[in-house]
Amino acid sequence: MKKSVGICCFYGNWSIEEKLILAKKAGFKGFEIDLSEDGPVNLKSTKEELKAFRALAAKHSLELSGLMSFLYWGANAASADPAVRDKAQKILHRQIECAQILGIDTILVVPGAVGVDFIPGAETVRYDLAYERATAFIKAALPAAEKAEVTIAVENVWNKFLLSPIEMRGFVDQFGSKNVGVYFDVANTLAFGYPEHWIEILGRRIKRVHFKDYRRNVATVDGFCDLLSGDVNWPAVVGALRNVGYDGWVAAEMIPPVPFYKHCPEVLIHTTSRAMDAIFAL
Repeated sequence: MKKSVGICCFYGNWSIEEKLILAKKAGFKGFEIDLSEDGPVNLKSTKEELKAFRALAAKHSLELSGLMSFLYWGANAASADPAVRDKAQKILHRQIECAQILGIDTILVVPGAVGVDFIPGAETVRYDLAYERATAFIKAALPAAEKAEVTIAVENVWNKFLLSPIEMRGFVDQFGSKNVGVYFDVANTLAFGYPEHWIEILGRRIKRVHFKDYRRNVATVDGFCDLLSGDVNWPAVVGALRNVGYDGWVAAEMIPPVPFYKHCPEVLIHTTSRAMDAIFAL
């Protein structure tokens, strides 16, 4: 497995190049970037700007391992509002375009939400309607993804949707395309399941992996914590990944580090890298 770090782990006041330098210094081989409204990869980035960012990462001997986006939390692809669904579709198509230029073969996609507790006033969507709209959402973008040779990887997130590995498996398989898979987040399953079970059931469908840890007794988003300090059964997780033959990118996604790293936030990057080395060695 290959070690990457997500841009969301960097809470210091650094430029993007300084983040890349810190990632390399800490021992990471890959860097997971996000599509945002105003970051280095954004909705208005030109082809030249994207190529320049790709060259900057290469300059520091880092491979761009994945492209995620927090924009989906403001654009529910399963919304009852056609305008909101259209906004989500535009985000997905933009992800595909950017990924192709950046040389990234897999993007993280949130296909819709039934409900989101951590967003005040978030829309609630009936489950069966969310499933139908999420299916249509992925299906509409699939031709573009296949043409660009980019995989749409659905992440298991706290969206009250696709709550079991069996349901996730069925959702992915319905498209019958190698360009639809899973962006598996280990800790996101801890509140209601076991990540090792998800891995064994999803198997080859897993195209990317996120590492973070979680404390069940907290039972809120504040339960996410440093690697090796939560309730993830890391020996079982690593064993399951090996059993299904996963040898791709694993990106650290440390959320939210601010309460634990109010000072010297660069320490988080180094400790996360060391923790991942220890986990891989299990």
